Amino acid sequence: MNIFKQLALTKHGSRGAAIESCRACFSLFHSSLHTSVEVHAQEEEVVIALGSNVGNRLHNFNEALQLMNKSAIHITRHACLYETEPAYVTDQPLFLNSAVRGITKLGPHELLGVLKKIEKDLGRSDGIRYGPRPIDLDILFYGKFKIQSEILTVPHERIWERPFVMAPLMDLLGSYVDSDNVACWNALSIHSGGLFKSWEKLGGESLIGKDGLKRVLPIGNHLWDWSQRTSVMGILNLTPDSFSDGGKFQSVKAAVSQVRSMVSDGADIIDLGAQSTRPMATRVSAEEELDRLIPVLEAVMKMPEVEGKFLSVDTFYSEVASEAVGKGAHIVNDVSSGQLDSKMLSVVAGLKVPYIAMHMRGDPSTMQNSENLKYENVCEQVASELYSRVRDAELSGVPAWRIIIDPGIGFSKNTESNLDLLNGLSNIRAEIGKRSLGLSRAPMLIGPSRKRFLGDVCGRPAAVDRDPASVASVTAGVLGGANIVRVHNVRDCLDAVKLCDAMLKRRRSI
Repeated sequence: MNIFKQLALTKHGSRGAAIESCRACFSLFHSSLHTSVEVHAQEEEVVIALGSNVGNRLHNFNEALQLMNKSAIHITRHACLYETEPAYVTDQPLFLNSAVRGITKLGPHELLGVLKKIEKDLGRSDGIRYGPRPIDLDILFYGKFKIQSEILTVPHERIWERPFVMAPLMDLLGSYVDSDNVACWNALSIHSGGLFKSWEKLGGESLIGKDGLKRVLPIGNHLWDWSQRTSVMGILNLTPDSFSDGGKFQSVKAAVSQVRSMVSDGADIIDLGAQSTRPMATRVSAEEELDRLIPVLEAVMKMPEVEGKFLSVDTFYSEVASEAVGKGAHIVNDVSSGQLDSKMLSVVAGLKVPYIAMHMRGDPSTMQNSENLKYENVCEQVASELYSRVRDAELSGVPAWRIIIDPGIGFSKNTESNLDLLNGLSNIRAEIGKRSLGLSRAPMLIGPSRKRFLGDVCGRPAAVDRDPASVASVTAGVLGGANIVRVHNVRDCLDAVKLCDAMLKRRRSI
């Protein structure tokens, strides 16, 4: 058992360290004003900041996270990922920054030693202070304790002046204080309003996208800043029974021609699906899905036109996801959020690709039954259920900076619920944000294209006649906060997206 000394409200202690329990919070330790008490270290929650600007920055992050998990630091939450301009010493490459929350039984100085060893193992050496480094790991908070020693200060003394630290730190919180530890961290802020006030004093969310602080999501070899414009995902159904265009693109030649057309029309992402997820669809095996998918994916990968575009695989099978990524797919799009294959989340964590987690109750054969269509408040319940599934992904090793959220329009929803979702995208984000600001800030995808509820509203029983309504629903979604729209008709929907983006840009500039 690890042992360290606590000196209540003193400034000197064993080896020159003062470790005091947060005065604003309940303390697990008790001592008189000048009494040193040896205590056994319990499991403590910690916050650790990450930074890198040398070599493959994302690889450095991934390696650091793996080494932390192997070193008795169990990571439970991840912040978003930020690309930032360097501070203090400005003549150096851009940094990647993030932060994690975790649980450890290591004492504070043991933890510091472990992090320093990880830095060394990943190639960090002594150099210019604030200069380039392959990895930088700093302890921001350690349980409910304020620590001062010759080698360690907690909270980290420069938190409050660094937007590139405060931004990911805020991601690790919810808008609701969820634990005594979080209450204590707020009490340790230099501002009376807590961490939220400190972030606001620096500029808060208004800083994102400005002054060298971009929130990004890694896709392939790119860092995607989704705040700049809305992305259009073109749908390629390789099935005989999809509700809109089943059977049209089963041959490799027809599929390649459709991809060429969608790319020419301006698609940013092509979503390849070889399993129908329409209501009451019959499930096919992973093997049959792969037989449909892989020949087309291999042919598409050879197309010069797809250079600079992203390919997504629409599947709920981990085996299909793994094979497709191995063949070049950049994104896994799972309508079940890991509910239909118990291996999916761990497989995606190992693949280290973006993961689209969608809300659905049941499976395609049961999602529209009466029980799965019952909601008291569809936005709140979708947000709560989707958050739970995304948390499962995060605890399986899929960091928040690789997650894309999808409220699942058309999946286990009736017409009224779909309309409520389109009206309430900001409410979904806010509800998720109560628990995790980082996950609430993830890119949001919507897929209303040609769905049955559009036909119900507009009196269009044939899916192919629903493109005007699809354009209208995409418009509502983008103005409501969607970052990606998944559509059949790329050309017309892209025009709607461009207009919405221009309106949003104009709104921000006023």
